[in-house]
Amino acid sequence: MANIKALGDFGYGFNDEGQLRKLDKTGYPGEEPFQFSVSDNHQECQRHYEELGEAVTKYVYDTLENDLMLTRMPVPEQCANGTFIFVSKEYELKDRLLVLIHGSGVVRAGQWARSLIINDKIDSGTQIPYIKKAVENGFGVLIMNTNDNHKANGDTIPKSGSPEEHASYVWDNYISKTKASAIAIVAHSYGGIVVMDLANKYKDDFQERVKAIAFTDSVHGYSKLKVTKYLKKVAKNWVASNNPLDSPVSTPDHEIIRVSAGHPKHELTSYSCINSVFKFIEEKIPN
Repeated sequence: MANIKALGDFGYGFNDEGQLRKLDKTGYPGEEPFQFSVSDNHQECQRHYEELGEAVTKYVYDTLENDLMLTRMPVPEQCANGTFIFVSKEYELKDRLLVLIHGSGVVRAGQWARSLIINDKIDSGTQIPYIKKAVENGFGVLIMNTNDNHKANGDTIPKSGSPEEHASYVWDNYISKTKASAIAIVAHSYGGIVVMDLANKYKDDFQERVKAIAFTDSVHGYSKLKVTKYLKKVAKNWVASNNPLDSPVSTPDHEIIRVSAGHPKHELTSYSCINSVFKFIEEKIPN
């Protein structure tokens, strides 16, 4: 991220409400929101959007480290130019551990949806509310970075060539070594497939320690792995729906129970159902 521009270089900043706004003449965020169109050339507009997105990722990383006091841990270990995860202070010593796994695409550690960060607000598009709530409730926190699979030159990052490989390495080298007797996982969209892979690959340790899994509009149904009785017992899937939060949603017998996330938009499900998710986790893993 060393060569990534800062948000200010694009003339943007976040206001006190966490909304991205153009900087005014005073150098502070004003009233004007993000504008995609910066020229008549669509490719130029798209390039500008993607570069701004990289600046947003840098901003989120900085926020995790400087405001939330999280620490980067390398993947693979002892590798200076690989990728990394984030962990809270003394996460490895906590009896309760929360693991956050985002979906696929351009999002990186700490994010649910880059588009929401840019067009809505920090809280709806990032995992920051989950991190704060977990730390307040005494959980250790570990944040995966499953989409960071390639170096700047295009080479595959060792042990992180795919979301599944990244997650497996993190389980082997970080999660398995913690003292946590009770692990909760929150996984959005493709993160559900990553969880299915972990549950299958580390069956004994996973079933012994993972007591709660909150899926948010998970696509784990596309996994080739079957939903086990264990997963049905410990997991719930908050899906995009126009129905009120926690309303029952038709669930096939072979599937994990589905309830409404309280919002019809896929990328907003994690933010919309956060209070219900933590209530579910606390019921499964009482302090």
